[in-house]
Amino acid sequence: MDFKDYYAALGVPKSASPAEIKRAYRKLARTHHPDVNSGDLAAERRFKEINEAYEVLGDPAKRRKYDELGANWRMYEQAGPGGGSPFAAGSPFSGQWSRGGGGVHTISAEEAEDLFGFSDFFQQFFSGGAPGGPVSRRGRDIEQTITLTLEEAHDGPTRRLRLRTDGRTRRVEVKIPPGVRHGSRVRLVGKGEPGTGSATAGDLFLRVRQTPHATFTRRGQDLHVPVAVPVTTAVLGGDVPVPRLCGTPLSLKIPAATQSGQVFRLKGYGMPPLGKTRAGGDLFATVSVRVPEQLTASQRQHYEALLGLETEPGVVAPDPDQGASS
Repeated sequence: MDFKDYYAALGVPKSASPAEIKRAYRKLARTHHPDVNSGDLAAERRFKEINEAYEVLGDPAKRRKYDELGANWRMYEQAGPGGGSPFAAGSPFSGQWSRGGGGVHTISAEEAEDLFGFSDFFQQFFSGGAPGGPVSRRGRDIEQTITLTLEEAHDGPTRRLRLRTDGRTRRVEVKIPPGVRHGSRVRLVGKGEPGTGSATAGDLFLRVRQTPHATFTRRGQDLHVPVAVPVTTAVLGGDVPVPRLCGTPLSLKIPAATQSGQVFRLKGYGMPPLGKTRAGGDLFATVSVRVPEQLTASQRQHYEALLGLETEPGVVAPDPDQGASS
């Protein structure tokens, strides 16, 4: 098994400061996030590598253990995966060992398992356990599908889920980040199967299923909604209400001679970016001119009076007042 260079995974030198590591992680996570690269398995694997690297280098204690152990990994490989932990009592690597520069550090099998249990890396070297105590192993990851309405995907709900592991059912409360998309995969760290001993719990991966909305259509972070406009307002112009996904309707001022199918953009009223509460997308209102289905006698009389003023599309009707004065 090859050594995993977490510094290379994040593209930072070993001397990088915590702030530099965090900046590099955020930049790479945005680039390789599954929501940005839907269906790209290579990007998903890279995203996992980035998260795993930051999980270690972003934690001062784990980073220190990684730096100390990583430089000597081939020495521990020689211990073999079948002979128990290389740090178990009685092994040549148990107790204290030099970390260079004259310093001495003590590391246990449980510490090594806690550090590297989140991936296959070093598992073959740290499997097994020290005599006289339980083996510490990271809990398994769990994947589950969750169904959300468009409103819930917008706001980011809190849900209580029932998870079944090892024949037992337990309830966990999870916070879904705002802005999640249909088909996206949300990772909730530490919400998976509990670890044994001192090891950490696994992660919970939620596959999002979004139910269709009766009014709104989502395209990325943008929302699209049809807007019915009375024929008189379409001809003369005026204000029309536009529904919002969350909140009171907006007022949209349309110009005279607005046509069916014309689209108006309302900036900032779409879906939020993943994990944010601020708006990121826009709301697009598509006009549908509404023709009255029933007319009163008075309304019919007025519409009939307009017949003499209509022309073919694109032709300007003569002004009857000008003709009378000539």
